[in-house]
Amino acid sequence: MASYLQVENLTKSFGADVLFTDITFGVAEGDKIGLIAKNGLGKTTLLRILAGDDTPDSGSVIYRNDLRVGYLPQSPSFPGSQTVMDSCLCGDDKQSQAVRDYEMALISADSDAMTHAIQAMDNAAAWDYEDRFKQILTMLKIDDFNQRMEQLSGGQVKRVALAKILIGEPQFIILDEPTNHLDIDMIEWLENYLKRSFVTLLMVTHDRYFLDGICNKILELDQQSIYAYSGNYNYYLEKRTERIEAQNSAVERARNLLRTELDWMRRQPQARAHKAQYRIDAFYDLKQRAQARPTERNVELNVGATYIGNKIFTACDVSKRFGEKVILDRLNYTFARYEKLGIVGDNGVGKSTFIKLLLGILQPDSGHFELGETIRFGYYSQEGISFKEDKRVIDAARDIAEVIYFDEKNNYTASQFLNLFLFNARDQQKLIAKLSGGERRRLYLATVLMRKPNFLILDEPTNDLDIQTLAVLEDYIAHFKGCVIIVSHDRYFMDRTVDHTWVFMGNGVIKDFPGNYSEYRAWKELHEREVSEKGKNSTSSPERQHYNNRDYSNKLTYKEKKELEQITADLEALNHEKDQLDTLFSSGATIDDAAQKATRYQEIKDTLDELEMRWLELSEKK
Repeated sequence: MASYLQVENLTKSFGADVLFTDITFGVAEGDKIGLIAKNGLGKTTLLRILAGDDTPDSGSVIYRNDLRVGYLPQSPSFPGSQTVMDSCLCGDDKQSQAVRDYEMALISADSDAMTHAIQAMDNAAAWDYEDRFKQILTMLKIDDFNQRMEQLSGGQVKRVALAKILIGEPQFIILDEPTNHLDIDMIEWLENYLKRSFVTLLMVTHDRYFLDGICNKILELDQQSIYAYSGNYNYYLEKRTERIEAQNSAVERARNLLRTELDWMRRQPQARAHKAQYRIDAFYDLKQRAQARPTERNVELNVGATYIGNKIFTACDVSKRFGEKVILDRLNYTFARYEKLGIVGDNGVGKSTFIKLLLGILQPDSGHFELGETIRFGYYSQEGISFKEDKRVIDAARDIAEVIYFDEKNNYTASQFLNLFLFNARDQQKLIAKLSGGERRRLYLATVLMRKPNFLILDEPTNDLDIQTLAVLEDYIAHFKGCVIIVSHDRYFMDRTVDHTWVFMGNGVIKDFPGNYSEYRAWKELHEREVSEKGKNSTSSPERQHYNNRDYSNKLTYKEKKELEQITADLEALNHEKDQLDTLFSSGATIDDAAQKATRYQEIKDTLDELEMRWLELSEKK
């Protein structure tokens, strides 16, 4: 395979913070590479250097001559007055100019301008280019090509930036968190597009399904060095564990040998000049290796939650709309204790609005929420919070609490608590302005958990958090003794953390699916195949028809699932009590309170009959 990119001895630091030193790697034609590192170790900086938006302290970046390269930054921006078309067709090449003139002529309806535009399109062979321009934007759900960029949401801006790259058909694409702010349908479309494409790829992403499905190589930035793995994400996890274990073993061997060498160095120091110089040099090299700390350190989320009562919240006929757009339509729902709910849906259908209504940030048009008295919300919002840039990390934590009391065994000072989130003593003195995007999100998560919530609401928590922190957060949520609502486009994260899923369909319709996202997706695809095979046609699209006629009557809802579990436990207890009474009645022994026990026996039989009927009814829906 031809070499597309060669990086040689690249070094970059910011003041005393060294991100990477003398890293060397290459990218060959056909490679699809995922770049992985913890927050703050330089992933985005490295991509910016490769894209020419930043410069290294030393080293070289060498591309193949005439290579077409596309770069998607983590937070793309465009002039607000530009239209979508101007933003996508901003090149000086003949094709872009011809398509711009042709689209403007279509709008103006000027026959002379149209004649000249058609001639220019012919001369530039731009008709296929125009088709690709419209096709890609349409697939990315951008329909108004003349809409100004300042009117678009963050997700729409990300899609326009992505379209701009794909329209140009680059041979090599650099993507920094491409799934951020995209809904799940868009992520799955992009994943399939990149799988089928022959484009060479280098990307940073926290989406593990996306990473595993696309990449054939992994680069890990760790300890200021780069490590390469030939394989997908699961292969990387296996080999990385082996590398860490090997490094730990090497350090332990070096420490054992250091004890011997240290004794040799200390013996007869007055004769130091007669010692072999090569062994003295080897001693100092050994000392450096023995002081290495290869064992990774992760965020420690072992903090507890405060007590939560049986009553959580009840939605009573809650409705909300913005103009003609219906967000909620008479929603009724009783949230259960320890429930873990995932929310998915297209951008703009009202997922975040629902959360803001529950928290009282927005008010419903009608209806209300009844909240339990013990509820203590911990809200991690999509927008984050505005930290004061000139404030130190430790001061941001101390503004919330000097000491955090969880229970008799778990009490932390603000500094100790930040240390759990990988902010060491030096990092805690940093100005917030100096933190990376991922470090800011990690600090934000720390400030949320400092408040000891028993009901976590996480709105797009995976944006800008590194994979290691996400893995720890998933484990924390799995063992969290409280309630959780998660809005996320990260399919892996949802599968690990929720026990049922709300699908926001639009127009105020919410469907409750008794499973995680992957289970819902498999069910949806199966249903759509069945509908397609039966040849059900409508004036509306098959997908929309399927959504509007979705039938959950043969599936347990989340509440029915919990009811079935409770009935099963009750049946076991009642049958045990009935067996004990049967044994007592048949024993022939004198029963002092025979009448009372006979009454209880009849109550048990009646209750068993009712519960068994309900158990059969629910079991048929499993």
